[in-house]
Amino acid sequence: MKARVHVTLKNGVLDPQGKAIQHALTALGFAGVEDVRQGKFIELELVEADEAKARAAVEEMCKKLLANTVIENYAIDLVR
Repeated sequence: MKARVHVTLKNGVLDPQGKAIQHALTALGFAGVEDVRQGKFIELELVEADEAKARAAVEEMCKKLLANTVIENYAIDLVR
């Protein structure tokens, strides 16, 4: 089973990399971009076949390592 984790900054947390991307896009002629928020995508290959156990394990991974839950949100997608 694969777990796909999307980690993004919480609303209200400054995103200097997102601003840099926005400015670069504007400089390249993409004037319609009002805001950019960037994040991380992490894909894990899991041995666990039980979806509930896999989700619980990935939740724990996110809380302990993959996301800084003080300033970041995360979303988990499981794919067989």
